Amino acid sequence: MSRRTISHEEGAIYEFTPELEPIATVESGEKLTIDTRDSLDGAVQSDSDVIEAVPDEVNAATGPIEVAGAKPGDVLRVDIEDIRLTEEHGRVISIEGFGLLAGYEGIEAPKTRVTPVEDGSLSFEGIDADIPVDPLIGTIGVATESETHTTLVPHNHGGNLDTTDLAAGNTVYLPVFQEGAMLAMGDCKAAMADGEMCGTGAEIGTDIDITVEVLSEPETELERPLIETPDAWKPLANAETLEEACELANRDALELLAAEHDISTTDAYLFSSLVGGLEISQVVDPLVTVRNSIPKEYLSSPF
Repeated sequence: MSRRTISHEEGAIYEFTPELEPIATVESGEKLTIDTRDSLDGAVQSDSDVIEAVPDEVNAATGPIEVAGAKPGDVLRVDIEDIRLTEEHGRVISIEGFGLLAGYEGIEAPKTRVTPVEDGSLSFEGIDADIPVDPLIGTIGVATESETHTTLVPHNHGGNLDTTDLAAGNTVYLPVFQEGAMLAMGDCKAAMADGEMCGTGAEIGTDIDITVEVLSEPETELERPLIETPDAWKPLANAETLEEACELANRDALELLAAEHDISTTDAYLFSSLVGGLEISQVVDPLVTVRNSIPKEYLSSPF
């Protein structure tokens, strides 16, 4: 099957809503290349370009893309096959009042560091070290169930998840809340650490190769995004506090374990404390995102 390209020039959104109009319609099983622009819409090209405040429109997500046949209660499977950089530099910035250490003495904001890309590495002025290019998708989601969330915010629909596992070779599963799912994505990074502490990674434009598939009437009812890596299943949860996000991610994990092994919720809770692993995705968006990694030797496919 040939691969279809969908460009941000055809359309991009800054809000996930229940009522999204598609820029394209694709079939379940179709292979796509999604062209994205950097999260700051090209406003930062040098160290002298700074962002005084979080823009009203940020993290442009290419789409929405209607996936034919998707209906509420289904699950949208998105296989991330490749992420290619389309620019020769990324940009990492600080913004006054935004980020983990906003207002902390000694932190200069606004400030920009452009990160040139060469031979598979990023460089950072003043530090004699190469940072490996390791691209990821920052924002990916579907139409929401009832509320409107900007592309700065993560929630049950996905959105600004900023999770390092949203990378080539992995799969993200998203709950479908509206007819056609209405998939959109963007806000990619050439590299980013877990936590995204300053509020950005190395923001950059990309081409993303994906395959989309509708899982109709799945055995597992999905409330929130779920990531599959070659070695693990990782429920994702978003909340106002780190503790709340950890609780949700743990709850989702133990429900999967209880169903897999036909054990009580309590036993699954105890077992999760032996084999699960909480991982911080981001702490700045403004909800925080946590994932709980369950090795596949303890959990086969939930679907």
